[in-house]
Amino acid sequence: MRTGVIAKKIGMARFFDEAGTHVPVTVLSLEGCQVVAHRTKDRDGYVALQLGAGTKKPKNTSKALRGHFGKAEVEPKHKVVEFRVSEDNLIDVGAEITADHYLPGQKIDITGTTVGKGFAGAMKRWNFGGLRATHGVSVSHRSHGSTGQRQDPGRTFKGKKMAGHLGQETVTTLNVTVWRIDVERGLILVRGAVPGSDGAYVKLRDAVKSAAPEGLPMPGAFRKAGQQPAPAAEPAVTEAPAEAAAAPEAGDQA
Repeated sequence: MRTGVIAKKIGMARFFDEAGTHVPVTVLSLEGCQVVAHRTKDRDGYVALQLGAGTKKPKNTSKALRGHFGKAEVEPKHKVVEFRVSEDNLIDVGAEITADHYLPGQKIDITGTTVGKGFAGAMKRWNFGGLRATHGVSVSHRSHGSTGQRQDPGRTFKGKKMAGHLGQETVTTLNVTVWRIDVERGLILVRGAVPGSDGAYVKLRDAVKSAAPEGLPMPGAFRKAGQQPAPAAEPAVTEAPAEAAAAPEAGDQA
């Protein structure tokens, strides 16, 4: 089991493949995604990698976290996440994950926080049909109607679909296709939509319901601390095969 990565959602774009098919993609940026700490079986009871991404001013970082990042010899990070890994897939502290950690055409799972929409009615939140436009209905056409029962049981059941807070939930989109990677700029382009607003951080991991492709770097693709990126002998931008890009995605309709 490999580690995942933390990426920043830049926004959506559109491309056309060799067949002229329109491909909607979401641009994800790896902004200094580094290994901050290890979690080991002997010390912590489980095996994991703690990754950090983004930058944060030291004056806005607590003293405890400044000491934590200083021990790892990395700059303060804006986002810190742990990923469970197997013991043979640990990566040295300070190493920076690169975009070729994933391969074009590979299926991945993306976890993010959906866009918050505040307090919403039942029609917007649950796609209710509303009440009738006549026959005595007055000023309550968009209400959700009755919420309870008669004297027995005489209460509203928990979980009843009603008006309330919409969005701002953790959502995982499964089997998203990696369409293109740009190692030099640290970009991962995935086909379809990704949960979250522009500028939000999302978590990427290998798909749990799809087999890993051949040639996947183990324990991952990364640069050690202080190591400069090597010049690429071939174009750094790699695109998924045409058959992978043409496959329909659930997120395309989002």
